[in-house]
Amino acid sequence: MHSNTTESDYQVTHETISDNVSLILGEITKTAGSVRTDRMADLASLLQRSERIFVAGAGRSGLVLRMAGMRLMHLGLTVHIAGDATTPAIASGDLLLVASGSGTTSGVVKSAETATKAGARIAAFTTNPDSPLARLADALVIIPAAQKTDHGSSVTRQYSGSLFEQALFVATEATFQSLWDNDVQPAEELWLRHANLE
Repeated sequence: MHSNTTESDYQVTHETISDNVSLILGEITKTAGSVRTDRMADLASLLQRSERIFVAGAGRSGLVLRMAGMRLMHLGLTVHIAGDATTPAIASGDLLLVASGSGTTSGVVKSAETATKAGARIAAFTTNPDSPLARLADALVIIPAAQKTDHGSSVTRQYSGSLFEQALFVATEATFQSLWDNDVQPAEELWLRHANLE
Protein backbone atom coordinates (compact mmCIF):
# COMPACT_ATOMS: atom_id res chain seq x y z
CA MET A 1 0.00 0.00 0.00
CA HIS A 2 1.42 3.38 -0.95
CA SER A 3 1.78 6.08 1.71
CA ASN A 4 -1.00 8.21 0.20
CA THR A 5 -3.47 5.32 0.13
CA THR A 6 -5.78 4.85 3.10
CA GLU A 7 -6.72 1.47 4.47
CA SER A 8 -10.31 1.82 3.27
CA ASP A 9 -9.16 2.49 -0.31
CA TYR A 10 -7.46 -0.88 -0.75
CA GLN A 11 -8.65 -4.44 -0.38
CA VAL A 12 -6.36 -7.44 -0.51
CA THR A 13 -7.87 -10.04 -2.84
CA HIS A 14 -6.84 -13.51 -3.85
CA GLU A 15 -5.79 -12.01 -7.21
CA THR A 16 -3.49 -9.57 -5.40
CA ILE A 17 -1.93 -12.40 -3.41
CA SER A 18 -1.56 -14.54 -6.54
CA ASP A 19 0.08 -11.67 -8.43
CA ASN A 20 2.56 -11.10 -5.63
CA VAL A 21 3.38 -14.78 -5.28
CA SER A 22 4.23 -14.72 -9.00
CA LEU A 23 6.24 -11.52 -8.60
CA ILE A 24 8.29 -12.88 -5.71
CA LEU A 25 8.89 -16.30 -7.30
CA GLY A 26 9.97 -14.63 -10.54
CA GLU A 27 12.42 -12.33 -8.79
CA ILE A 28 13.87 -15.18 -6.71
CA THR A 29 14.26 -17.39 -9.79
CA LYS A 30 16.02 -14.67 -11.78
CA THR A 31 18.30 -13.56 -8.94
CA ALA A 32 19.22 -16.99 -7.57
CA GLY A 33 19.79 -18.19 -11.13
CA SER A 34 22.31 -15.39 -11.65
CA VAL A 35 24.50 -16.36 -8.68
CA ARG A 36 27.81 -17.84 -9.82
CA THR A 37 27.71 -21.52 -8.96
CA ASP A 38 31.50 -21.81 -9.13
CA ARG A 39 31.71 -19.33 -6.25
CA MET A 40 29.15 -21.38 -4.32
CA ALA A 41 31.23 -24.50 -4.94
CA ASP A 42 34.29 -22.70 -3.53
CA LEU A 43 32.28 -21.82 -0.44
CA ALA A 44 31.07 -25.41 -0.07
CA SER A 45 34.66 -26.62 -0.30
CA LEU A 46 35.65 -24.31 2.57
CA LEU A 47 32.75 -25.63 4.63
CA GLN A 48 33.95 -29.20 4.09
CA ARG A 49 37.57 -28.44 4.96
CA SER A 50 37.00 -26.39 8.11
CA GLU A 51 37.33 -27.77 11.61
CA ARG A 52 34.47 -25.67 12.93
CA ILE A 53 31.98 -23.30 11.30
CA PHE A 54 30.89 -20.07 12.94
CA VAL A 55 27.82 -18.23 11.64
CA ALA A 56 27.37 -14.45 11.99
CA GLY A 57 24.77 -12.15 10.49
CA ALA A 58 22.42 -9.36 11.50
CA GLY A 59 18.67 -9.02 11.12
CA ARG A 60 16.89 -11.18 8.58
CA SER A 61 20.14 -12.21 6.88
CA GLY A 62 21.30 -13.49 10.25
CA LEU A 63 18.10 -15.52 10.60
CA VAL A 64 18.72 -17.14 7.20
CA LEU A 65 22.27 -18.02 8.23
CA ARG A 66 21.03 -19.54 11.48
CA MET A 67 18.83 -21.83 9.36
CA ALA A 68 21.87 -22.69 7.23
CA GLY A 69 23.87 -23.42 10.38
CA MET A 70 21.17 -25.84 11.51
CA ARG A 71 21.32 -27.74 8.21
CA LEU A 72 25.13 -27.95 8.38
CA MET A 73 24.82 -29.31 11.92
CA HIS A 74 22.43 -31.96 10.58
CA LEU A 75 25.25 -33.06 8.26
CA GLY A 76 27.44 -33.62 11.32
CA LEU A 77 29.56 -30.48 10.98
CA THR A 78 30.50 -28.55 14.12
CA VAL A 79 28.58 -25.27 13.96
CA HIS A 80 28.45 -22.33 16.37
CA ILE A 81 26.27 -19.21 16.20
CA ALA A 82 28.20 -16.02 16.99
CA GLY A 83 26.78 -14.28 20.03
CA ASP A 84 25.38 -17.37 21.74
CA ALA A 85 26.57 -17.74 25.33
CA THR A 86 28.26 -21.10 24.68
CA THR A 87 30.04 -20.12 21.45
CA PRO A 88 33.81 -20.60 21.86
CA ALA A 89 36.59 -18.44 20.45
CA ILE A 90 37.20 -18.75 16.73
CA ALA A 91 40.69 -19.91 15.73
CA SER A 92 42.93 -20.98 12.88
CA GLY A 93 41.34 -23.83 10.92
CA ASP A 94 37.85 -22.48 11.50
CA LEU A 95 35.49 -20.79 9.05
CA LEU A 96 33.27 -17.77 9.63
CA LEU A 97 30.15 -17.82 7.42
CA VAL A 98 28.67 -14.33 7.10
CA ALA A 99 26.12 -12.39 5.07
CA SER A 100 25.39 -8.71 4.61
CA GLY A 101 23.56 -7.23 1.64
CA SER A 102 25.56 -4.01 1.77
CA GLY A 103 28.74 -5.67 2.95
CA THR A 104 29.10 -2.85 5.47
CA THR A 105 27.00 -4.05 8.44
CA SER A 106 29.26 -3.02 11.30
CA GLY A 107 28.83 -6.08 13.54
CA VAL A 108 29.30 -8.49 10.66
CA VAL A 109 32.39 -6.71 9.33
CA LYS A 110 33.84 -6.56 12.87
CA SER A 111 33.27 -10.31 13.27
CA ALA A 112 35.07 -10.94 9.98
CA GLU A 113 37.99 -8.74 11.05
CA THR A 114 38.25 -10.56 14.38
CA ALA A 115 38.10 -13.96 12.67
CA THR A 116 40.82 -12.93 10.19
CA LYS A 117 43.11 -11.82 13.02
CA ALA A 118 42.54 -15.19 14.69
CA GLY A 119 43.64 -17.01 11.53
CA ALA A 120 40.18 -18.22 10.49
CA ARG A 121 38.86 -18.05 6.95
CA ILE A 122 35.84 -16.06 5.83
CA ALA A 123 32.98 -17.15 3.53
CA ALA A 124 30.67 -14.26 2.67
CA PHE A 125 27.43 -13.53 0.83
CA THR A 126 26.80 -9.93 -0.23
CA THR A 127 25.44 -7.79 -3.06
CA ASN A 128 28.49 -5.52 -3.01
CA PRO A 129 31.78 -6.87 -4.41
CA ASP A 130 33.61 -3.67 -3.42
CA SER A 131 32.53 -3.72 0.22
CA PRO A 132 34.73 -4.15 3.32
CA LEU A 133 33.18 -7.58 3.89
CA ALA A 134 33.93 -8.70 0.33
CA ARG A 135 37.57 -7.65 0.73
CA LEU A 136 37.93 -9.85 3.81
CA ALA A 137 36.39 -12.95 2.19
CA ASP A 138 38.31 -16.06 1.20
CA ALA A 139 35.18 -17.34 -0.55
CA LEU A 140 32.83 -14.67 -1.87
CA VAL A 141 29.34 -15.20 -3.32
CA ILE A 142 27.72 -12.16 -4.89
CA ILE A 143 23.92 -12.15 -4.88
CA PRO A 144 22.77 -9.63 -7.52
CA ALA A 145 19.91 -8.20 -5.49
CA ALA A 146 19.16 -4.65 -4.42
CA GLN A 147 20.52 -3.42 -1.10
CA LYS A 148 17.91 -2.68 1.56
CA THR A 149 18.35 1.09 1.28
CA ASP A 150 17.94 1.06 -2.51
CA HIS A 151 14.25 1.94 -2.51
CA GLY A 152 14.13 2.93 -6.17
CA SER A 153 15.73 -0.24 -7.46
CA SER A 154 14.90 -1.59 -10.89
CA VAL A 155 16.06 -5.04 -9.68
CA THR A 156 13.11 -5.65 -7.36
CA ARG A 157 9.67 -4.36 -6.47
CA GLN A 158 9.94 -5.91 -3.01
CA TYR A 159 10.72 -3.99 0.15
CA SER A 160 14.03 -3.41 1.88
CA GLY A 161 16.36 -6.31 1.24
CA SER A 162 13.73 -9.02 0.91
CA LEU A 163 15.12 -10.30 -2.39
CA PHE A 164 18.65 -10.60 -0.98
CA GLU A 165 17.40 -12.61 1.98
CA GLN A 166 15.23 -14.85 -0.20
CA ALA A 167 18.07 -15.55 -2.64
CA LEU A 168 20.43 -16.09 0.31
CA PHE A 169 18.08 -18.78 1.60
CA VAL A 170 18.02 -20.49 -1.80
CA ALA A 171 21.82 -20.28 -2.08
CA THR A 172 22.43 -21.77 1.36
CA GLU A 173 19.86 -24.51 0.78
CA ALA A 174 21.47 -25.37 -2.57
CA THR A 175 24.85 -25.53 -0.83
CA PHE A 176 23.50 -27.85 1.85
CA GLN A 177 21.77 -30.03 -0.76
CA SER A 178 25.00 -30.29 -2.77
CA LEU A 179 26.99 -31.27 0.31
CA TRP A 180 24.39 -33.87 1.23
CA ASP A 181 24.31 -35.25 -2.33
CA ASN A 182 27.97 -36.16 -1.82
CA ASP A 183 27.33 -37.72 1.60
CA VAL A 184 26.42 -41.31 2.39
CA GLN A 185 24.21 -40.42 5.36
CA PRO A 186 20.50 -41.07 4.82
CA ALA A 187 17.90 -38.55 5.94
CA GLU A 188 17.08 -40.73 8.95
CA GLU A 189 20.65 -40.38 10.21
CA LEU A 190 20.65 -36.61 9.79
CA TRP A 191 17.35 -36.48 11.66
CA LEU A 192 18.95 -38.09 14.73
CA ARG A 193 20.90 -34.83 15.18
CA HIS A 194 17.77 -32.68 15.07
CA ALA A 195 17.05 -30.79 18.30
CA ASN A 196 15.02 -32.81 20.78
CA LEU A 197 14.83 -30.08 23.46
CA GLU A 198 12.24 -27.81 21.87
